[in-house]
Amino acid sequence: MQRCATFMKKPPIDPAIAQASMPVRFHHTFLFYARRYDWLAPLLLRLVFGYFWAETGWAKLVNHAGFAERFANWGVPFPDLSAYVSGATDLVGGVLLMLGLMTRLATLPMIFNMLVALALVVLPGISTVDEFVELDEVLYTLVLFWLFMAGPGRASLDHLIARRFANRM
Repeated sequence: MQRCATFMKKPPIDPAIAQASMPVRFHHTFLFYARRYDWLAPLLLRLVFGYFWAETGWAKLVNHAGFAERFANWGVPFPDLSAYVSGATDLVGGVLLMLGLMTRLATLPMIFNMLVALALVVLPGISTVDEFVELDEVLYTLVLFWLFMAGPGRASLDHLIARRFANRM
């Protein structure tokens, strides 16, 4: 089986690097391949994280009565409506994250959802910084914020659309 030329491409050999020690050459080669596959990390993060949110949203919508009851017990205002909105936000946001479509826009209501969950449900029971940084909701919020700031990466519909429109201008 023949492979494409870009797959077989080796890192360029700089004469200074060729004369360097083994760890320096290894580091140079590692960075070459890391840059070449830098699209992979955001893709995997979006796929797994998006699936998590889509599944969570689906569960909230399918088991609406149970989630509305939990929201009421937590003191969330308008628990019936909030359960629908939260579930739809998670489901649609998760699917958009997996596709890498409207990623930055999709993260905003998801971040809001997490901030509401933190403020109304989780933070009242937290008393130390150690407990705070170990919360799942804090991690979720930070990952969503990272996606908002960094974008979906090259392996996304957002990137494909941006490239297509850039070529027309």
